[in-house]
Amino acid sequence: MPLLGVDTGGTFTDFVLLTESDGQAPVLKVHKVLSTPKAPEQAILQGISELGLNELGSGENEKLIVVHGSTVATNAVLENKGVRTAYITNYGLRDLLSIGRQARRELYNLNPQPIQPPVPRDLCLETGGRLTSDGEELEALSDEELAVLKSTLEKLAPQAVAINLLFSWLDDQYEKRIAEIVPKSMFVSRSSAVLPEYREYERGITTWLNASVGPIVKSYLQRLCKALPQAKISVMQSAGGIIEAEQAGEQAVHLLLSGPAGGMAGVMHVGQLANEHRLLGFDMGGTSTDVSLVDGGLAGKKIELQLTTEGHIGPYPVGVPMVDIHTIGAGGGSVASVDGGGLLQVGPESAGADPGPACYGKGGTRPTVSDANLVLGRLRADAFLGGGMPLDETAARKAMATVARPMGLSLEAAAQGIIDVTNENMVRALRVMSVQRGLDPAELTLACFGGAGGLHVCALAELLGMQKALVPIHAGVLSALGMLVAPRARHLSRTLNLLLSAVDENDLNNEIKKLANQGRQALLKEGFAEKDISINPGVDVRYRGQSSVINLPWNNARQTAEDFHVKHETLYGHRLDLEIELVNLRVKVQGPRPAVSFSQIKDPESEPATRESFVQKAPLAGINEPVSIYARDSLTAGETISGPALITETVSTTFIAPGWNCVMDRYGSLRLSR
Repeated sequence: MPLLGVDTGGTFTDFVLLTESDGQAPVLKVHKVLSTPKAPEQAILQGISELGLNELGSGENEKLIVVHGSTVATNAVLENKGVRTAYITNYGLRDLLSIGRQARRELYNLNPQPIQPPVPRDLCLETGGRLTSDGEELEALSDEELAVLKSTLEKLAPQAVAINLLFSWLDDQYEKRIAEIVPKSMFVSRSSAVLPEYREYERGITTWLNASVGPIVKSYLQRLCKALPQAKISVMQSAGGIIEAEQAGEQAVHLLLSGPAGGMAGVMHVGQLANEHRLLGFDMGGTSTDVSLVDGGLAGKKIELQLTTEGHIGPYPVGVPMVDIHTIGAGGGSVASVDGGGLLQVGPESAGADPGPACYGKGGTRPTVSDANLVLGRLRADAFLGGGMPLDETAARKAMATVARPMGLSLEAAAQGIIDVTNENMVRALRVMSVQRGLDPAELTLACFGGAGGLHVCALAELLGMQKALVPIHAGVLSALGMLVAPRARHLSRTLNLLLSAVDENDLNNEIKKLANQGRQALLKEGFAEKDISINPGVDVRYRGQSSVINLPWNNARQTAEDFHVKHETLYGHRLDLEIELVNLRVKVQGPRPAVSFSQIKDPESEPATRESFVQKAPLAGINEPVSIYARDSLTAGETISGPALITETVSTTFIAPGWNCVMDRYGSLRLSR
């Protein structure tokens, strides 16, 4: 049964197809097509057609299995294109989402631009049904109030409704009663179902996000499923687990970092194969760059995805678990310009897929990072996408002249300037995930992937003082590959707010069982056997009086206290003689990881004496002698290449800078050392 990973990016849509035959090693095939942002499913259908998968049968045992990373929810939020949504809360709290935490974006600006409220005030509705912080009824919810709410919703006619009552995570009866009177035509999100945790603002924003993009995601997935009757479609969630498309539409807020989660799953898998347990992930695509950390510690223990519950999408906090990444607007399509003061600026604006960089030959006229790499000779005009998409060097040089002339530079010098500025922007992002986390980059390995990443890997490592780098096999489509190795999973949580010393461990274990059963039932419906489902409980803890928390695995109260003191001292440099609070209980319910393996590359029986006769050479700007160009699929395990050199493949290009050596390992990854 074919297995297809699909990652929809801002510029390209990536495909990784895994096919298996009885008695033979699995075969991986990669593919890229330009994205179609206005209708993402069109690029997916194009890629599936070009891969020859349209004729598969529709029987349950013949279906194509598709795991999809989607940007539909992300784009809807960032572009403020969610559906018209009503927000229902308790009396006196209709302005909660507009007031927020009263954190100013520009601290010293005396005349800041007014911020558009998430929900217009006329769509913010108040009602009864208020609880105390102990879960006791403070204000009842009457039938009359429910009737008024129903009538008001019918008049306002929103497409979605978000319900967020105080302390509903303690008792959800009132939110459920309100949900029952909402007209069936409206999409409904309850905070007690989306995020049953304390902090009403973060819970409210997360619930509103789920409601406002839910109908868009649901409609998109329905169109995709209808267009692919021969496929069984699942979607990657922000926390790195897979969920069936039929369920994903109701949980749209869990898809906001769908693509980056696939990249982290991929780099973790490749890191384990390479026996690298401390990786600084760097995913440079056409529109943006995502930086992440995969850290198994100095002991090289089993590595897991780093998650956070304090992530943001645009200006909005998102309280559900998601991969811990830092994103900047720097990619191959980032546009360069000269500002009024004569300074070179690169990004965050991107040329995207249409018209794309000037070198794509689709009408783009402004210089981009990809144009700069082409002018410098690092990107080969005849080798892009395996030669399937020839690049227009004349158009790239013409675009480069628009920044070279104002600065009085040659085209090559201007192109190098664009690369240098871009590298500095990306290094700042890499420091956020390393230096600012108390980690020395020199102790980590830079794992570089994405279509544009391999062209910058050596320069970034040098700027950070790093000695090692890893360019995974199929690095240009690693996010799509990561979706094939990610497990089915659910993340559930509940706020407890108890002193750790006062926790009744029997009661806590009962709460764990309740949450675990919810996730277990969801995975059983997807066809998993009970014995294949694992349960991993965790807790958010803090010193009493603190506002931020640290997430730790749950064993028992004594062990958790010891682990917390050690972790706090590691992160902040000190420990305190204060009581510890257990704030949130979290349970991860997970199915088995798919058994996806790479064919191992055999060592050559002898040194390839005639290697040089098959190697092309070409001039590169800034390098005196012509540089060797190798096709990645011609390399053998253990073969060493010294920089400067270029290694080309269908989905990406890697530039080995002077002073660097490269060795291909048995799984096809390039291991770089300085």
